[in-house]
Amino acid sequence: MATQKVDGVTGSKYLIVRSCDTKGQAKGEYLIAVDLVGCGVGEVVLLSQGSSARQAEITKQRAVDCVIVGIVDLIEEHGQVVFRK
Repeated sequence: MATQKVDGVTGSKYLIVRSCDTKGQAKGEYLIAVDLVGCGVGEVVLLSQGSSARQAEITKQRAVDCVIVGIVDLIEEHGQVVFRK
């Protein structure tokens, strides 16, 4: 949780997120993302980064580079479910 934020995105959660493989196992670097969907700890999420992160109404014209835009329920790979929420 961030105690100080840029005006305009106040009220949104900032979360630490990390890339994962198709089975949901964490890997890679950490990012800070604005949570637009109300996800919880440990959930696999979809991110939007760069200029695309500023397309949502709450982030338009704001200093935001990474937003959470969805929660993943299921990952299927080669016809088999490899991750399920």
